[in-house]
Amino acid sequence: MALLESAIGGIAVTVLETAFKAGGAVAGQIKGAYNETQAKQKALEAAQNYVQRYDERHCQVKVMPGLMKEPMPLDDIYTAVKLLDDKSIQYFAAVDDLETTYRTKGRRSFWSSASPRQDGIQVANAEQYLMVLGGPGIGKSTFLRKIGLEALRKNGQIQRGCIPVLIELKELRDEAIDLKQKIAAEFATCGFPAAAAFTEASLAQGKLLVLLDGLDEVPTQNLNRVVEHIEKFVDAYSNNAFVASCRIAAYRGSHGTCFKRFTDVTLAEFDDEQIEQFIRRWFSSALESESGTADKYWELLQKDENKATKELAQTPLLLTFLCLVYDRQHILPTLRSILYGKALDILLSEWSAQKRLEQDPIYEGFHPDLEKVLLARIAYDSFEQDQLFFLKDDITRRIGEFLEDTLDAPKHLDGAAVLRAIERQQGILVERATDIYSFSHLTLQEYLTAFHIKEEGLETELIIQHLTDKRWQEVFLLVTGLLGNKAIEFLAAIEATAHTYIQTHPKLIALIQWANISTVDSRGQFNPVAKRATAIASAIASASASARARASASAIAIAIDSTSDSTSTRAITIAIASAIARAIDSARARAIDSARARASAIDSASAIARASAIDRAIDRAIAIDSFFVAIFSNPKFAELPDQLELMAKTIPAQDAPGSDWHNWADELEALWLNALGLSRADLRFNREEAEALQNYLCAIDLLLRCKNAAVRIRKQAWAELEDRLLTYPS
Repeated sequence: MALLESAIGGIAVTVLETAFKAGGAVAGQIKGAYNETQAKQKALEAAQNYVQRYDERHCQVKVMPGLMKEPMPLDDIYTAVKLLDDKSIQYFAAVDDLETTYRTKGRRSFWSSASPRQDGIQVANAEQYLMVLGGPGIGKSTFLRKIGLEALRKNGQIQRGCIPVLIELKELRDEAIDLKQKIAAEFATCGFPAAAAFTEASLAQGKLLVLLDGLDEVPTQNLNRVVEHIEKFVDAYSNNAFVASCRIAAYRGSHGTCFKRFTDVTLAEFDDEQIEQFIRRWFSSALESESGTADKYWELLQKDENKATKELAQTPLLLTFLCLVYDRQHILPTLRSILYGKALDILLSEWSAQKRLEQDPIYEGFHPDLEKVLLARIAYDSFEQDQLFFLKDDITRRIGEFLEDTLDAPKHLDGAAVLRAIERQQGILVERATDIYSFSHLTLQEYLTAFHIKEEGLETELIIQHLTDKRWQEVFLLVTGLLGNKAIEFLAAIEATAHTYIQTHPKLIALIQWANISTVDSRGQFNPVAKRATAIASAIASASASARARASASAIAIAIDSTSDSTSTRAITIAIASAIARAIDSARARAIDSARARASAIDSASAIARASAIDRAIDRAIAIDSFFVAIFSNPKFAELPDQLELMAKTIPAQDAPGSDWHNWADELEALWLNALGLSRADLRFNREEAEALQNYLCAIDLLLRCKNAAVRIRKQAWAELEDRLLTYPS
């Protein structure tokens, strides 16, 4: 970045002037090397060096070197952070309360959306002593660097009149700890006159903003000494400003509220506004702006099928990873099992390696791959029990049992210590309330659940127990991706189970067979299974089927060969069928309105609205010929547009009796069923039949989405399976 217009030159000169006037040892040390004029000139030159050095060391962002080739300026991608105060943490909530709150929200986020959020920079500007807490990858270090950058600027957002000094606490490895010496070394490197004396004068005059990054990254053997030294240092130089950062688990677990002067705040996960802002900053080059890259990416993340991916974007580190992936391919990978697996690996080991952290060994032989297996077991058991939150005692017991069984660990192993280490080092398990934990993201719990199913060979149990359970659909997609070449066997098992839902219902079997027969010789040159799905969706548009069954049939029709031109034909065909069904239903409802209006001598506004809806539906359905003949082989569809034209001319008058509306609806329905080659009885399902049809269609819909989530399926194997879809053997 261009060299900042900085205020610290003036601050440094003021420090020197004040020190010279005060006299004493500090002034003597400076005068021993320079006269006052020389010292001031030296300070101004050093200030420029200091700004440049701060930029080079702390304001160039480069993570995940395999993906990120060049560093990006902090200012270009920084997204304003939001802070939660300590009251937002639900210390005393119960497990059932947390489960209920999460499900009531209907969002894939464990944070309470009602928690008040404050602008991070404003809080940092207002608080003299601030402890910034958060999970791994949430942006604590970036936030501290931004605070320092704003303090350096002449008209920056941090208006303290202080020189910022960033100290990475992980460097405090020696037994001898001296923050004053560390600060003096920073100044000496940039050429400040008599750096030790200058540091002493700056601290004495309250002219430093000391940024203490990563308390959790201090080597364990040195932690108590570092904490004690920082507390004494803050007390000794209390007129300066201090901002520290630490992972939540490390702060609560090891030393509680050890920094008594500090106000504790928690970095909030990114909300939609922040995610969008980050994306727009990331893709802000002239070329990307011209091509609308940020708009395309943001729009992509809004789609229902990408909800789980967007959930990961709430963590800035993982959002960076997602932007790097999109930057390379300009698509979101359909192979989400690979994408989420990489995100998990980043949290498990890569992030710590990139930050060069010395992690405390959790247990001898307990490497990241084994930790993944443990977490997968916990994820699966919890998901099976429909638990998103679990008690500390339960999870520590599971950890102990796993390690005893896997590593022959002693029975007295401290499971709580292992849990604390996992929470501190990766943040994959998070304490949401006192002794109540969850995974950091539902997406990671789903991925780990799928990983366990694949590792333990539980695919058959998954299909039998959860095929129609909407909560497990993401797990199905991830299992398919993890199975690699064996995915086709998984899909075949889904298809076989789908057939069991309708095998005891002759009416449903007849409907499936009708769909095949009625479309086999149609004019449309596109996938036969798509024709069958379109036929079913068109037929049940007016049937006593559930909305979910109708939606699934439509999704199946559109999902097959979704990139082909025929997709619009299928979608329009289903829309027209739905329009006819709405016209029939509206006419019958209009008959009821008419009877009520006559009884009360009051014209019904809803009746007028229904009549208008019928007109619109008929107008849409008249353009039927070119679409339906591409799907159905019945020649009667060629006559339907003219018949609908006549029906449009005979719509009863507004004040017509209900019997006229009933008759008109019956005639329209008869025309429609005649074209389909079905009777009203064929499409009237009892509750058991309607549920079976829904389960069958939802299973086939999920099968198709699983196919798209597979890493590799041989063409011939898929062609054979696809040929059987939506058919039933005679």
